[in-house]
Amino acid sequence: MTEQPQQHSFQAEVSRILDLMVHSVYTEKEIFLRELISNASDALDKLRYLALTDSSLMDGDAGELAITLTADKTAKTLAVRDNGIGMSGQELVDNLGTIARSGTKAFLDQMSAEKAGGGDLIGQFGVGFYSAFMVADRIEVVSRGAGSAEANRWVSTGGGGFTVEPLPADEALAFKRGTSVTLHLKEDAIEFAENDRIEQIVHAYSDHILFPIKLGEKQVNSASALWTKPKSDITQAQYAEFYRGTALQFDEPALTIHYRAEGRNEYTVLLFVPGSRPYDLFDVHRKGRVRLYVRRVFITDDANLLPAYLRFVCGVIDSQDMPLNISREMLQNNPLVASIRKAVTNRVLSELKTLAEKDAEAYGKSWANFGAVLKEGLYEDRERRDALYELARFHTTASGDKLRSLKDYIGALRENQTAIYYLTGDSLERLKVSPQLEGFRARGVEVLLLTDPIDNFWVMGALGYEGKPFKSITQGDANIDAVPLAEGAAKPATATGSTAQLIEAMKRAYGAAVSDVKASSRLVDSPACLVAAASGPDRGLEKIMARQAERGPASAPVLEINPGHKLVQRLEGARTGDTQLFEDLAFLLLDEARILEGGVPDEPGKFAERLNRVLVGDG
Repeated sequence: MTEQPQQHSFQAEVSRILDLMVHSVYTEKEIFLRELISNASDALDKLRYLALTDSSLMDGDAGELAITLTADKTAKTLAVRDNGIGMSGQELVDNLGTIARSGTKAFLDQMSAEKAGGGDLIGQFGVGFYSAFMVADRIEVVSRGAGSAEANRWVSTGGGGFTVEPLPADEALAFKRGTSVTLHLKEDAIEFAENDRIEQIVHAYSDHILFPIKLGEKQVNSASALWTKPKSDITQAQYAEFYRGTALQFDEPALTIHYRAEGRNEYTVLLFVPGSRPYDLFDVHRKGRVRLYVRRVFITDDANLLPAYLRFVCGVIDSQDMPLNISREMLQNNPLVASIRKAVTNRVLSELKTLAEKDAEAYGKSWANFGAVLKEGLYEDRERRDALYELARFHTTASGDKLRSLKDYIGALRENQTAIYYLTGDSLERLKVSPQLEGFRARGVEVLLLTDPIDNFWVMGALGYEGKPFKSITQGDANIDAVPLAEGAAKPATATGSTAQLIEAMKRAYGAAVSDVKASSRLVDSPACLVAAASGPDRGLEKIMARQAERGPASAPVLEINPGHKLVQRLEGARTGDTQLFEDLAFLLLDEARILEGGVPDEPGKFAERLNRVLVGDG
């Protein structure tokens, strides 16, 4: 007896995706075919790899490894068939009914917001199979796993779930190995049942696929490994096409790196720096996009052939020396892999440096996309820290809208300047108006303005550049008195005897709210600012640590005051005559310093009361 189809519900995220697909208004619907062909190619790759250690999987009656496209305009169907690894009934349920991917929510949010013209999102987020529902109102998937006698059919109309049922034994036997995806096309998608249209799409998106793609009896892709060809025989259009299929993006590569390493180790490299930032660049679960081949046989895309801070680089590395049956565990400890990783990493950094030297504008765009990731290397990769210093670009107090290198910074050092100064925060505009900068501006000392979270960490372990240490301007004393003032700049006010008495009174009023009160040498126009003690983390890292509940509250800051400011002088006048006004002004001064660095008053209610009393003249 034939078993009845089993009804299944889609995972909630899949249901949302299908709803968006069914009602999508994407202009580039043809990408569904690229996605299905890519899935078929992966199935063939997996079979070829597993067959290296289990030849029984490659049964002899399934023909050469290939992808077959069959269109029927009368029946309004398009089928994509591969004779790859195949799936069991449970794998059909797991693979086509759920999405175990951390970027799914981000995809749904972006897809909802960018329906029109956002087709490139589909490939980026690994939901390519579901893109077929843009053109089909019913999809039927038949699959038979390699080495299995059983085959199963998966059917869905895109809503309410799907069914899975085993095929009768005779049909399963006739089906052979692999997977067939049949699309029952919508009325407005009949064009995808026309051979000319299909061939056009294959040429545009999938010509580089290593396996033959057949449309009827005709092979419609070149099925050649692009990286094995001489560079002189490859056009920029071919590189771009291969990049898009590898990166699953629709832009142009910002940098193409293609070379063959010979000698002790032989391998070919074809890598790309994307022209735009991948959606999941900062996803901790993101895998690298560099695929490892051995003599054109795909091995894995999880070999960690580049360090994590180069995870935006995509492409292929094809080794001539590595054994075909190398396992994932062996990859982690293989000296040949380690040698390739070291050499390729150095080459990528070298190519980026060359791009920066030859085309500063193009490199600036790449830095804007990937600089925050590259700076992870400053924290993690001590061996290549100097090379990464050469690549780093920064906004500074002297850069305007442009970016500056550390070499530029060193070239503009002021007389008696002993350090490379920096200020960290989460907003460039807020950093630009930070009161801590005033004394440095008065002396013409350039300051790096760092807004990426990783900046708070790499500077802590940085030994320096060109003999100059990195120093936070929010930590310890400024120590810039030896740097001469710029022409026409106002000199910071100096402390007097009464300033010392004011400071003692402020300390008593604040109690544990601050660790110290000092007269500042870095303030010119502002009345006060907060800094960190000379030992321990600076203010930027303090705030990050404070946001982590397990670390507890940040340590109390140091309040620096400007003795020459009118507000501080008014505070000094109230010290001996009006206790309430003195306390109000003292805490308003502290809260103002908190606000200027992006914080909020510790006690908003009391802040409002004090402000109101001072404004109306009470107390």
